[in-house]
Amino acid sequence: MNGGEASVDVVTRVIIERPRADVAALAANPDNAPLWYINIKSVEWRSPPPARVGSRVAFVAHFLFRKLEYVYELVVFDPPSRVVMRTADGPFPMETTYEWRAIDASKTEMTLRNCGAPSGFISLLRPFVAGMMRRANTKDLRRLKSILEPSR
Repeated sequence: MNGGEASVDVVTRVIIERPRADVAALAANPDNAPLWYINIKSVEWRSPPPARVGSRVAFVAHFLFRKLEYVYELVVFDPPSRVVMRTADGPFPMETTYEWRAIDASKTEMTLRNCGAPSGFISLLRPFVAGMMRRANTKDLRRLKSILEPSR
């Protein structure tokens, strides 16, 4: 996404004690988003599953005390390495990237990056958006870790 005064770029990471393929399989499947994304309430496929480059998926989320509905298009789909999605429709132009790096055979670092340019109501809160996104993403990655490491 283009930089600029109105843009936000938030990167968060987590170490998960599971093989890279396991972490990517759960996180890269859009149907699983409500399991580990605290703010995502529902998912609806706008193109036939399974996920692949060009797939479109609609999400309903709650962020900044508002209900947000947006459609992501998968522009890179290469698990267990990388997935990139861009909003095709919605109130907040956004690009979301997942990357998975094997630390060893049973440990993975997952990076979640969100960058975009807040518009409309959200642009009024621009000074706070990056911090709020960082906190939400950190919670999301902690939740993903707890799902994948249930006995730890």
